[in-house]
Amino acid sequence: MQQQTPPEQLDLGAIVADLNNLLRLKTTVIGIKMFARVEEMEAIPKIRRPSAVHTTDQIVSMASRLGWTVGITGDDLVGAQCRAVIGLAPQDEKWLAGENYVGVWHGTAEDARKRQEALDVVPYGQYQAMAVSPLTSGRLNPPDICLVYATPGQMIILINGLQYTGYKKFEWGVVGETACADSWGRALKTGEPSLSLPCFAERRYGGVPDEEMLMALPPAYLVKAIAGMKQLAKNGLRYPIAPYGIQADVRAGMGVSYKN
Repeated sequence: MQQQTPPEQLDLGAIVADLNNLLRLKTTVIGIKMFARVEEMEAIPKIRRPSAVHTTDQIVSMASRLGWTVGITGDDLVGAQCRAVIGLAPQDEKWLAGENYVGVWHGTAEDARKRQEALDVVPYGQYQAMAVSPLTSGRLNPPDICLVYATPGQMIILINGLQYTGYKKFEWGVVGETACADSWGRALKTGEPSLSLPCFAERRYGGVPDEEMLMALPPAYLVKAIAGMKQLAKNGLRYPIAPYGIQADVRAGMGVSYKN
């Protein structure tokens, strides 16, 4: 799929209003933007800078759960793992070895290395800083990617919207721990919609609820998804998905949804 609308021409407030109307989201839709220079990040209006060391999961959740606009450099993040996923630390031999994960997340050094090598990460050397902010603030103008937290039921309708025209089979992976590489790492690296099951760290430190999944994608894809979801809604395929009943005669419902 190709982005159809230049991001700078998007009405981010209208996008969020449509998403909330179509999906009844509980969590604030946010954006991430990477910066080649720290000064560019610090110039964002009302930017907050951390006074303590955090995980990237916490920084992201300051925007999605608290509505804050927050900017960071690699020095604000704990350890090389958080930094490397967003390209603020090198993916060097020490990082690839993943020694800290042996005996904790993986049984052998080989397993740890395989997991590290499987991560989608932003190449090192392009950026010095990152900022996160609710889309409705307009402060990132525009973000590189957007983050949508949603339940599985909400997420499949969002995916159906993306596939309504210009169909493409989505194939995503699950790296396990460091699942942020499946979402914002992959989306920043490839510019493609990227779905993840938030991992232990995202839930423990970022406060992501059990029921939520995460879709990271460039903002123009949201325009495509919204257009598709609106058409699906006209066809009676909308969220919330009303249960039909496991013992009901299915023919009436199937006749509408699938034209049987």
